[in-house]
Amino acid sequence: MPASSERTAVLPGEVALHARPAGAFVKDAARFQSSIAVAANGKRANAKSILEVLGLGATGGTELTLSASGDDAAEAVDHLATLVTELAE
Repeated sequence: MPASSERTAVLPGEVALHARPAGAFVKDAARFQSSIAVAANGKRANAKSILEVLGLGATGGTELTLSASGDDAAEAVDHLATLVTELAE
């Protein structure tokens, strides 16, 4: 059974998850083998899909729930949670 992990992270107040920040997020998510999902505003997206991540409509201050399953799940959610808190316009 693959390992799974989940964490929450809050987008910085001035940062919306639009093209550039979402691109950085998806690019980093793609480095991991695990299946990774991100949820916000009652929606869930594949963290490796730019269109799905943009579709979340996450704006500054939004809490994101990051979940992953696979061999590097814990590393993936830890890395992405840190990335989210460090995103800047």
